[in-house]
Amino acid sequence: MSEEITLMKGNEAVAHAAIRYGTDGYFGYPITPQSEVLETLMNEAPWKTTGMIVLQAESEVAAINMVYGGASCGKASMTSSSSPGMSLKQEGISYLAGSELPCLLVNVMRGGPGLGTIQPSQSDYFQTVKGGGHGDYKLITLAPNSVQEMADFVELGFELAFKYRNPAIILSDGVIGQMMEKVKLPEFRPRRTEEEIREQCPWATLGKPASRKPNIITSLELDAEKMEKNNLRFQAKYREIEKNEVRFEETNCKDADYLLVAFGSTARICLKTIELAREEGIKVGLLRPITLWPFPSEILSQYADKVKGMLTVEMNAGQMVEDVRLAVNGKVKVEFYGRLGGIVPTPDKVLEALKEKVIQS
Repeated sequence: MSEEITLMKGNEAVAHAAIRYGTDGYFGYPITPQSEVLETLMNEAPWKTTGMIVLQAESEVAAINMVYGGASCGKASMTSSSSPGMSLKQEGISYLAGSELPCLLVNVMRGGPGLGTIQPSQSDYFQTVKGGGHGDYKLITLAPNSVQEMADFVELGFELAFKYRNPAIILSDGVIGQMMEKVKLPEFRPRRTEEEIREQCPWATLGKPASRKPNIITSLELDAEKMEKNNLRFQAKYREIEKNEVRFEETNCKDADYLLVAFGSTARICLKTIELAREEGIKVGLLRPITLWPFPSEILSQYADKVKGMLTVEMNAGQMVEDVRLAVNGKVKVEFYGRLGGIVPTPDKVLEALKEKVIQS
């Protein structure tokens, strides 16, 4: 079938893209503001067409462990949730990383801490890029700022997850998940056959042929020296991901005197801020990290030699700003502006913050 352009929510785009990618299984649990992912999958009933399994688990904990089981078999397995639900999944996510299993996670963030609010937030940044579960592990983290990217990042997330045998996550928020835009859906691709999975994932637990030893999927190793070797191998893999998979977008950065740094929905807001600033003769650019991990530290370090100051704009109390400051290493002033509790910043307020915190100070 050919590509299809339609109007839909970001959450719906994730569901349709998952079906078209050839995902083998989705395991989830409803929570606002991401429930449309599961609802759309149930309405589309892909088990009748592609054979994709869609299951509402009894809890978030059950869902992530079902992903673990599917991923152990080399299947393209995924789940989605929102902030409190992702907190419940952290142990399972750590197990997936420790077992080097590919899978796709989706977090449509809401305000916290605790149950907080159903309104949008970006306050799960630390949890996601610093490792919300236990142990030294990393999640490949993609931050969409449009409905189109919500769809596109399903395929990209799975590709990166299988390339590096590591969980990947789409870190979105209630704005992108609930907003409606035109989106070009990808063409349908068939689910991989068991023979293809055996060839592409020789580590998978699909039954042991006589030609090899049993495949064992586990994150447990009681020998400390062997566990250290495992961890050193993980760290080497993470360095390889940092070398090869950094993604970012630059807008009006070439001649900028000041730089806004924002991801997801706040990056869209900052585009209008740039317009307002340049109308006043203030040369402002936007650096949008697309991968929150690996983080675009090198390009930010380069811009620190060119601009007079930077402002990070986030819907939290100041999280990504720490990584920006580490990247520039004191070469230029980095300030933060954010809103909390589900309040979305406006372009004019961002400009006011830029003037007060960076330009005039």
